[in-house]
Amino acid sequence: MTENAPTVDPAAAPPHRRIDITQPHTARIWNYWLGGKDNYEVDRTAGDRIRELHPDIGEYARADRLFLGRAVRHLVTEAGIRQFLDIGTGLPTADNTHEVAQHLAPDARIVYVDNDPLVLAHARALLTSTPEGRTDYLDEDLRNTDSILEHAAKTLDLDQPVALMLLGVVIFIGPDEDPYGLVRRLLDRLPSGSHLVLSHTITSPAMPDVDEAVRFWNEHGTPKLTQRSPEDVARFFDGLELLEPGVVSCSRWRPSVGQIGMTEPPEVAMFGGVARKR
Repeated sequence: MTENAPTVDPAAAPPHRRIDITQPHTARIWNYWLGGKDNYEVDRTAGDRIRELHPDIGEYARADRLFLGRAVRHLVTEAGIRQFLDIGTGLPTADNTHEVAQHLAPDARIVYVDNDPLVLAHARALLTSTPEGRTDYLDEDLRNTDSILEHAAKTLDLDQPVALMLLGVVIFIGPDEDPYGLVRRLLDRLPSGSHLVLSHTITSPAMPDVDEAVRFWNEHGTPKLTQRSPEDVARFFDGLELLEPGVVSCSRWRPSVGQIGMTEPPEVAMFGGVARKR
């Protein structure tokens, strides 16, 4: 095991949940771009190749992580949210949802959901909590909405507002899998005052190298990705009260003063938004 490899043994999991280190995986590449160590050589090789095709790709990971932090801070301090359902958690890194939320509101409750065996192996890092709050982890697929909500209800009060966090995960839901209906089914079970936080890689004529990077990924990596236009991403917020500045590049969603400087932050092909359920 090298110093850059995960500390878990990929053969230690049950056979049906063993970590495949022969094929690059998005969660591990994302971790690599963020400077983490929970990745393998196959992930670093693919990550470097994608970065050759689109040199700014690593900025998407950072922009998405900063967007998460700003969104959670807004929801806790301005919207009074104390419950978070974070689906598509990814590998633990700095400023996870529970860390940001419980720093501001120690009584916050968070349920993480992911179905990646490596994320599961590291779930203990996500289960730390303040004494006043609580965190939980569910090994489940985003498509299984009923199961997710049933288990989340053991930690969260679904009669009270919940922030549904879907950062960089709906991209794995193909057009033939009713992605908009899937998100709507989750929201339909949450009460008024709940919020949706969603980010998604976009396709744009102005960013052809993004499309090339996604094509490379879909040929070599897992799981497969479905790109959507900014307009298609905005459709996930239909019927909700979209907060300013709307669905924009994650780098431009309410950037901090330190990020703004003298100019608007550079646009990245990861777009996101935050909206309230009426």
